[in-house]
Amino acid sequence: GAIDIIVIDSVAALVPKAEIDGDMGDSHVGLQARLMSQALRKLTGSIKKSNCVAIFINQLREKVGIMFGNPETTTGGRALKFYSSVRLDVRKIDTIKQGDKVIGSRTRVKVVKNKVAPPFKQAEFD
Repeated sequence: GAIDIIVIDSVAALVPKAEIDGDMGDSHVGLQARLMSQALRKLTGSIKKSNCVAIFINQLREKVGIMFGNPETTTGGRALKFYSSVRLDVRKIDTIKQGDKVIGSRTRVKVVKNKVAPPFKQAEFD
């Protein structure tokens, strides 16, 4: 282990080579999901052997036309949700002001998935 931590910020910004090489109007349905699935299959063994931590930062997107259930989803397919040991949902819940000046934000972190400790805990902090 020469490398102890790998941070990918942001999963949504990862662009498959076919999309870079293709024309602007080309459709690449599911290409990023396939890329993530293949990459995670390859990386999992190496990360485990080297005792390294991989942190993937992702964005929430809205599913179009969802009437029931949660319309929020993450980019990159389902592989990242499956392979992850711990998933955290980090959200800004309030703005901290001093007079008219914004000096910070109140944040909520929810443990959405945890294979190494009890899941579904949450914390709020400034």
